[in-house]
Amino acid sequence: MAAYYLALKNAHIALAAISLAGFVLRFAWLMRGSARMQTPWVRIAPHVVDTLLLLGGVGLAVTLRQYPFVHGWLTAKILGLIAYIAFGTLALKRAPTRAQKWLSFVMALVCFAYIAGAAIRHSPASWWALAR
Repeated sequence: MAAYYLALKNAHIALAAISLAGFVLRFAWLMRGSARMQTPWVRIAPHVVDTLLLLGGVGLAVTLRQYPFVHGWLTAKILGLIAYIAFGTLALKRAPTRAQKWLSFVMALVCFAYIAGAAIRHSPASWWALAR
C-alpha cells in the first residue's frame, strides 16, 4: 500500500467531518432565518470541501484497488452519498415546508451515519455488519 495512504485516509475523514459540521451549521442558520446563508463563503465553501472529499475518496479507492460496482461496501457508500445529497438538498433548499425540511435533515444524517458505517465496517450492511 502506498506510503501516503494514512495521510489520505485521515484527510478524507477530516473532510467528511467538516462537511457534516458545515451541513448542520447551515441547516441551523436556515431554520433561524440567518442572513449568513447568503454570504459568499457559505455558498462556496461547501462545494470546495465536498469536491476535496470526493477526490480523496477516489484517491483512497485507487490506492486500495477497491472500486464501486466491484466491491459492495464502496457501492453502498456511493448510493448512500447520492441519498445524502438528495436529502441535504431538500433540507437546505427544495423542501417546501419546515416539517419537510426537518425530516429531510434527519434523513440526511441517517444517510451520513450509514456511509460512515459502510466505510468503517467495509460492508454494505454498515453498522449491522459483524465486527471484523
